[in-house]
Amino acid sequence: MPYPGISGLYAITPDVIDTANLVTLTQQALTGGVQSVQYRNKTADSVLQLEQATSLVRLCRKFHVPLIINDDPDLAIKVGADGVHLGMEDMDVTEARRRLGPGKIIGASCYNKLKYAVEAERHGANYVAFGTFFVSITKPGAVTVAINLLYQAKQYLHIPIVAIGGITSDNAAEMIHQGADAVAVSNSLFSAIDVHSEAKKISCLFKQTKYSICHFNKLSNGLT
Repeated sequence: MPYPGISGLYAITPDVIDTANLVTLTQQALTGGVQSVQYRNKTADSVLQLEQATSLVRLCRKFHVPLIINDDPDLAIKVGADGVHLGMEDMDVTEARRRLGPGKIIGASCYNKLKYAVEAERHGANYVAFGTFFVSITKPGAVTVAINLLYQAKQYLHIPIVAIGGITSDNAAEMIHQGADAVAVSNSLFSAIDVHSEAKKISCLFKQTKYSICHFNKLSNGLT
């Protein structure tokens, strides 16, 4: 099933052992406007990962939203996921493309390195991710990145840019304004009292921020 480019709210699943609970939380996020889901569970063994990824593929199909597997092309192939997200120490983009084929989504973490992103795009990545931009509970030791990297990257890249790391409904608009096509959110989304409402709040920021930028451009050009 073909999907448009990565954009909007990109949910990264939490380390939940109970598969039924994970599916429920993810469904709440999807009804709130999540446009892509990444399955990431660093505490689960391979059997549980297979079970959870299979369940999430079925769920995401119902919402016509891509499911991307973190770090594991083999798992992505087994469950028929829509793509894979690779870190710097994982399989390189070229090999992942050879394994997954031309129709799958491949994302690459580029941290604070624009040159990594340029290289990833050249080798066939469908999107790149920069971060951490704020202190992150998911990755507490990660180096923080200057927000203006998003604007700089926009001048060089032709594929979607994802901002990640400590992003919440309070700071996501700044990421979008600086050029992020998507924001990846985990803890602030899935630990919310109302996951659906939190997802909706962040999703709406994309429409609001784009409207504000468009309105500002019209005013700058002397239009009303």
